[in-house]
Amino acid sequence: MSDAPGILTHATVLTGRSLLLSRRNVDAVITSMMLPVLLMLIFVYFFGGAIDTGGAYDAYVMYVVPGVLFLCAGFGSATTAVAVSEDMKGGIIDRFRSLDIGGTPILAGHVVASTVRNLFSTTLVFGVAVLIGFRPAATPAGWLAVAAVLLACIVALSWLSAAVGLLARTPEAAGGFSFFMSFLPYPSSAFVPVDTLPDWLHGFAEHQPVTPAIESLRGLLLGRPVGDAPWIALAWAAGTLVVSVALSRVLFRMRTR
Repeated sequence: MSDAPGILTHATVLTGRSLLLSRRNVDAVITSMMLPVLLMLIFVYFFGGAIDTGGAYDAYVMYVVPGVLFLCAGFGSATTAVAVSEDMKGGIIDRFRSLDIGGTPILAGHVVASTVRNLFSTTLVFGVAVLIGFRPAATPAGWLAVAAVLLACIVALSWLSAAVGLLARTPEAAGGFSFFMSFLPYPSSAFVPVDTLPDWLHGFAEHQPVTPAIESLRGLLLGRPVGDAPWIALAWAAGTLVVSVALSRVLFRMRTR
């Protein structure tokens, strides 16, 4: 317990460092914010008229926005892998270690900074969605649940990305993780109903972790029944977080021997 204040102080300082680095890497920040917006506009205006959601939604924008919100969270969280990999390659970790700063606050700094960036970019995406016709009908409790699901997913994915950054040997290899995170929402209910996908893909799309998160966001934002989807989404996030934190500690020790 005596080390807790020191760990918290180190994590706070390193979070500020990561946010400062984000300000200097403006192109990456703009990309992580604008790509989900552009994809949302493409799906709504280019493909929306041809996509059938079963008549349950007044307009395609009402269906697709929750999927884009998760896509934004996933893509933004994946950039943590590159930031961690760059630290490992650049030698700054050795300097931190010489100051008796452990791996947990170093990685936590990246994760908290990622969460702050993601909350900002998600707010931007949501604002654009409202401008192009998205009309949420969430209750106050529903808004809190939306925030909880999104925050849990962002933190879990950011820690997973930190582990990938430790595993990757180069920032370029770590950058490939962002492609994976951007792809995962597609074989889900993010952009089309699962029953419109090929039969052989139904099992994966229905049971992968992205689908319950998106179904939770969609139902809560539109004021519709969500069943146990939020609890399943939170369980996936909690499991991912526990495994990622444990794996990150092991990988950090291996990389800094």
